[in-house]
Formats: sequence, structure tokens, C-alpha cells
Amino acid sequence: MTVIDNHEAVGMEGAPRLSEASARDYFELLKPRVMSLVVFTAFAGLVLAPGQINPFIGFIAILCIAVGAGASGALNMWYDADIDAVMSRTAKRPIPAGKILPQEALAFGLTLSAFSVTILGLAVNWLAAGLLAFTIFFYVAIYTMWLKRSTPQNIVIGGAAGAFPPMIGWACVTGGVSLESIVLFLIIFLWTPAHFWALALFKMGDYQAVGVPMMPNVCGEATTKRQIVIYAALTALSGICPTLLGFASLGYGAFAAAMGLGFVWYSLGVLRMPEGDKRMLPAKKLFAFSIAYLFAIFSALLADHVIVQIWLKAGGII
Repeated sequence: MTVIDNHEAVGMEGAPRLSEASARDYFELLKPRVMSLVVFTAFAGLVLAPGQINPFIGFIAILCIAVGAGASGALNMWYDADIDAVMSRTAKRPIPAGKILPQEALAFGLTLSAFSVTILGLAVNWLAAGLLAFTIFFYVAIYTMWLKRSTPQNIVIGGAAGAFPPMIGWACVTGGVSLESIVLFLIIFLWTPAHFWALALFKMGDYQAVGVPMMPNVCGEATTKRQIVIYAALTALSGICPTLLGFASLGYGAFAAAMGLGFVWYSLGVLRMPEGDKRMLPAKKLFAFSIAYLFAIFSALLADHVIVQIWLKAGGII
């Protein structure tokens, strides 16, 4: 295990140590995989919102949301460096690997946070900037510093941080929050527990080693499996809400229903998984499918929106 202390910031003779981190190391601090999902869902919110936005301003908006998401990731890695060094999934991250010092990550994260929120406010609007600032605060202070290490409901409540991006994208265009943007928020919010608890099932040993009270470690596998099925069903229902509320077509609704049934099917596979299963293949399959599900749902919403707009411009009737 790599232990990083503040004294590593100075050399043998007390001189400040120059950072040896590469640009790639700092990029890894941004959690690029998570950032890609944030960017995609924020872009979906921006495109689906009624009204127009200048393409250049839209690009600035998405860039600021991406930078804000990356700032959240950097601050999360700064605070969680102690447990990241122990967990196999995170041990090679830049801070536990000794490539970046904690204080460097902290300064990087704070700088990006201030930059992203300020530019979004000045270039787009202050409601979107306020939502971005709240998202960063919620993920770092509420989830990372408090909920993650204190309750097995950490993912349920903390999942709100990952659900805000489409709402922020929507606010960039409209300057407000509407029922449609709340539905986009709910799809991600309800999807998060099943997604992360599937991961927590086959990473129970890691979470146990660092004392993070994830659902499987605190409430057991059986309870976690039942909760996964419940949240998968709720996610499936939320996925068809855009059609039920009239801002997506029946074609999208049919696709979302099929994807939702797939989500529930994989969750039932986890429910049937034997207690103490070492391989946990059903949980791994659900985890992989859940990622595909979210990308598919938001891709379908975008495709549906584009097709409807083309149809209407051509004089068609939906």
C-alpha cells in the first residue's frame, strides 16, 4: 500500500518538491470514464430542452459541465486517497500511486471548480452555474465526506450528484427547471443504486477492508439483491416516463420499455445468484448492462428528438 504524507512535498533538504506528475496523471484525476457519462447526459439535456442556444455557447456550457465534473472527481480522489490505496479497484489512481500529492490534487480540484462555475455563469446563465456549483458541493461534501463512510444508503442519496447534469444542460438553454428535466434527473437517480450495488457485490472485500458501509457489507447479500430488483424496476418505469408525459414518441417508449425489461431481467439474475457466490457473474453482467442501459436511453431520447424535429420540419404529423 502506498502512503502519502504531507512531508513528501519537500525534498531531503527541505526544498519544495517539484511535481513529477504528467498531464495524463492529472487527466486521470478527472475520472474520465465518469466524466464521459456526465458530458453525454448534460448534452442530452441541452439538446432536448425547448428553445435555442448558440452553438458556441452550447459548447462552452458542455465544457464547463465537463470541467466541473472533473473537479468533483479530483476532490473525491483527494479526500479518498487513504481508502483508494487499499482497494484493488482504485490502488493505481494517481494519488495512492504516488504520482500526484494530495495537496496538488486539492488545489487542482478547487481551481477547476471555481473556473467551471464562474465561466458557466458569465457565459450562459447563473441558474445553470448555481446547479453546477451545488452538484460539486453535493458530490464532494455531502457524498464523499459524509454519506460514503457513514450509511449504507450512501449511493441512494449521493446518486443525486450524478443525476444533475441533464438538468444543468436543460437550464443552460431555458434558464429554468421543468418537469421534463426532473424526469431526466430521476432516470439517473433511480438507476444509480442498482448500478453501484451490483459493483459493491463483487467488490465486497474491498469495501470491507476500508470500512465503507456499502449495502452488501452492512445489510447482507440477500437484502442488497432485493433492493437491486426494486430499483431496477423503478428505473424501468422512469425510463418510459418521457413518453407518458408527452415529450418523447411511442417509438422511444417501446425501446425504453424493452431496455427496462432487460434491466429487470438482469437484476432477477442477481436475485437468483447463490449466497456467497465467489464469481458473481450475474452481478458483473448487471453492472455492464446498466452502463449500456443508461447510454442507450439517453441516445434514444436524442435520436427520437432529432427524428421528430426533422419530421415536423418536413410537414409530417406525429
